[in-house]
Amino acid sequence: MGTIYQSIELLSKEKGIDPQIVLDAVKDAMLAAARKHFRTEEPLVADLDPRTGAILVYGIRKVVETVTDPQTEISLAQAQKIDAAAQIGSEVRIPKPTDVLGRISAQTAKQVILQKVREAERETVYQEYSGRVGELVQCTVKRFEGGDIIVDLGKTEARLPKKEQSKLESFSIGERIRVVIKSVEKTGKNAGLIVSRAAPELVMRLFEQEVPEIYDGTVVIKSCAREAGERTKIAVQSRDKDVDCVGACVGMKGMRVQSIIRELRGEKIDIIEYSDDPVVFATHALSPAKISKVTVIDPAERHMEVIVDDSQLSLAIGKRGQNVRLCAKLMNWRVDIKSEEEKRQEVESAMAALVVPGAPVSVLMEHGLTESLLSKLTEAGIGTVEKLGSMTPEQLEEIPGIGPKLVERIQIAVNNYYRQFEEALEGAEEPSAGAPEALEAGAVPGLEAEQIDGGEPAVAGFPAESEPAAEPWEQQPPEPLAEQAQVESAENSALSPNAEPVESDTIKDSD
Repeated sequence: MGTIYQSIELLSKEKGIDPQIVLDAVKDAMLAAARKHFRTEEPLVADLDPRTGAILVYGIRKVVETVTDPQTEISLAQAQKIDAAAQIGSEVRIPKPTDVLGRISAQTAKQVILQKVREAERETVYQEYSGRVGELVQCTVKRFEGGDIIVDLGKTEARLPKKEQSKLESFSIGERIRVVIKSVEKTGKNAGLIVSRAAPELVMRLFEQEVPEIYDGTVVIKSCAREAGERTKIAVQSRDKDVDCVGACVGMKGMRVQSIIRELRGEKIDIIEYSDDPVVFATHALSPAKISKVTVIDPAERHMEVIVDDSQLSLAIGKRGQNVRLCAKLMNWRVDIKSEEEKRQEVESAMAALVVPGAPVSVLMEHGLTESLLSKLTEAGIGTVEKLGSMTPEQLEEIPGIGPKLVERIQIAVNNYYRQFEEALEGAEEPSAGAPEALEAGAVPGLEAEQIDGGEPAVAGFPAESEPAAEPWEQQPPEPLAEQAQVESAENSALSPNAEPVESDTIKDSD
């Protein structure tokens, strides 16, 4: 029994918990075993013998003059045989033999000790790791349990569930990996430490380690959206106008981001420049697609509509909707993507709903026509604006009482009537307030975002190697220069003595 205390010290060091907690657990286990063996309800207490290091069990009796309950009380005469200093009202301890505790009692004691130690260990883990959620830690793969991986963090074990693993990755026992702490639970099904390789925080922590500008606060990670094993979009912003946030994250020849891609086993990473303007941010976040127009539908509900060229629609949506889904997560906005053709049809149907078919000519009173003039039109059998608009000036002058001046007034009124719908149509197609000029179709110069797919990355403001930029001398001259060259060629031909006669129409067209 003398080795129990040494065992307690070893166990507490191994599990990283207070020895007193283990000692209390052993005492509780000894009491449970003693009660089960002696089959008694008398008060018991366990104590450590400082000389031998053994755990001793005692029965507690209260000293009274007249004993009414033998299990809890003892007479003064009997008490003084055990302890000469016993008095009425005091308590005496009666030693219980622990060497008679059988195998079943020892098994009970073992279960209680394990349970208490496990609870103490969970409490210690919770206290140490509850404030470290989202932190990057090194660990070693210890064993596999179904689809989950159990990893060793040194002092404790953690679970890497299947849903927190990237589908690109596979590990072997003994391999060292980096994970982020996902959650810490004291009780329940997921009690203990849960770590992740699929959380966006892993990419953020890796960038903080790899990019000095992020570590010192010059460049800030604003948000990150990830679909583990496929693609990640990370939005960064520079606090120093002289520091290019995207270039800092990409690194010289892409060294920094390539290091992170290797850690993630080839997962694609888009580095996006953050903007406080949701219109500009959406334009960057939906790269590599070129955006024609962004309209904020409801700022309070964070809802926007993005219009792209028909050829860019599939690129903007991405494979299985991945690109727009990651954009919405990155911005925390609801993003609706439509092609220009879809939007045009939508606006035309809305306009058709606005224009009342067969509108009576009486509505033209709001546009300057008098009641007497309208009555003349009605008498001539013209009852709707559509019919009036389809008539020629000559046909209108054939109506009695209508001359050229009235015909002009009628045409102005009809034009004003239809113009109100055209203005509504133009208003629907106007870009939202604050949209930069670059949002015109095909005019978004270098979206300041990098599409990294494991190959040579594009550098901010320059196209990737797959699409080499034309040298200045290879670029086509703008259209006006081409027209000027055509004019000069025509003029030279006209001045040449052997030249064919040049038609004046050709020169005019060239001009």
